Amino acid sequence: MTESWPPESGGLPGPPAGAGDGPGGAELPGEPGAPRMPGRFGPRVRHAVDPWQVWIRRAEHLAATHAQGVPLPAWLRPTRGERRWPVTLSVAVAIALQLLLPPHLTQPLPRWLLPGLEVALGIGLTIANPVRIERRGKVVRAASIALIVLITVANAAAAVLLIKAILENEAGNKAGPLLATGASVWATNVIAFALWYWEFDRGGPVRRALGTKQHPDMLFPQMTSPELAPVDWEPRFVDYLYTSFTNATAFSPTDVMPLARWAKLTMLIQSAVSLGVGALVIARAVNIL
Repeated sequence: MTESWPPESGGLPGPPAGAGDGPGGAELPGEPGAPRMPGRFGPRVRHAVDPWQVWIRRAEHLAATHAQGVPLPAWLRPTRGERRWPVTLSVAVAIALQLLLPPHLTQPLPRWLLPGLEVALGIGLTIANPVRIERRGKVVRAASIALIVLITVANAAAAVLLIKAILENEAGNKAGPLLATGASVWATNVIAFALWYWEFDRGGPVRRALGTKQHPDMLFPQMTSPELAPVDWEPRFVDYLYTSFTNATAFSPTDVMPLARWAKLTMLIQSAVSLGVGALVIARAVNIL
């Protein structure tokens, strides 16, 4: 009888015991270490390692390891909802940045109107899920999307007015305030798009925690190389914030790849906004200096 397959050793699994053996355990001709057969002459032939056999053995080894009870990655199974405070803190920062904008970038609406609505929605969402985001109904979902829309619309209007002021030479003659305004609009843009990615990837935070949608809209490196991450890893809001930041600075995806069409188009819009605001603000500031 042969030994169990795959072996229980931690290394790369080798061939089954007795593979390639002839009758009585004798090695077959042509294999490494095979004796010369009677009546045949010439040097022994050494065969190169077949890469397909290596991959087959590795797959069998991984399958056997999984069968022994190795847990699935956290993003593929139900887990607890993520904590609320990183999202709440980011929303608070975005509201503060909007309140610090110059008055001409918030007209014609009162400067407190949109931030006030955002604060009200943020308080309601915090009451619904004070510690962890685990409760999600139609009302809570609609309020969350409305909050993101308000932040996005307010920041988009500020970006358009800022670009208009630069093109019409009405942005002022001091580089410092101009750079500060541009940085506020750019940072709010990063937070707003991070919220979009976080809210819609695989159906949102609650559906990700439930593990009801297996196909990701955004592919993180830990999903393709699970051996490089702990078994309890799954994307959180900080991961989406980092993705938004790198997309806004590189004007293209970096380590996180968009798979769904909505994710590709959202990244496209974010890159265009970041490029337009950054290029114009820096060019104007350099011209002033």
